[in-house]
Amino acid sequence: MTFASKITIARICLVPVYVVLAFYYGQTVTSGQPVEALRWWALGVFVFAAGTDGVDGWIARHFNQISKFGAFIDPIADKALLLAGVITLSLVDWGSPGWRLPLWFAAIVILRDCIILGGIRILWNHHREVRFVPHWSGKVCTVTQMFAIGWVMLRVTVFPPLYPCLLAAFFTVWSSVAYIRQGQRILRGQAA
Repeated sequence: MTFASKITIARICLVPVYVVLAFYYGQTVTSGQPVEALRWWALGVFVFAAGTDGVDGWIARHFNQISKFGAFIDPIADKALLLAGVITLSLVDWGSPGWRLPLWFAAIVILRDCIILGGIRILWNHHREVRFVPHWSGKVCTVTQMFAIGWVMLRVTVFPPLYPCLLAAFFTVWSSVAYIRQGQRILRGQAA
């Protein structure tokens, strides 16, 4: 196993650490005595784990550590962290009552990933090579989802979390449509 892949595995291992810290912080908020150290630790673990995504990719490219295992495990680690953030922050208040991600937002994010996985399965069943080309809307989708997560964790009170979630939901749906169209082209035998 390459060093880059070990960093990716470490990111996966940080996911439950983040979830536990986030839930404990939410419990202290609910009790009326928030322990801010837990919030900052949860935020720190999340940011550190998210930062390892760039590090493992850089190491893999610059030190010739690109592997099939790394290409397989990296997107799983990314999705695990993102989904853990979205689901956790939709279940736990991180401030005044309702300071969380809306449940409908979590549902949209989960549905998008299920659609993509289902599409990949359909392509495999039709013996098509699954080589999705990253679409710009998918990258913007990830950035806006991370922005919504950060909005809640940093408790940016200028606007409620609803507004960054609306923006992220827009790009989540947009990227879903883009990947569905890409899958349809692959299914018809056209280049992605």
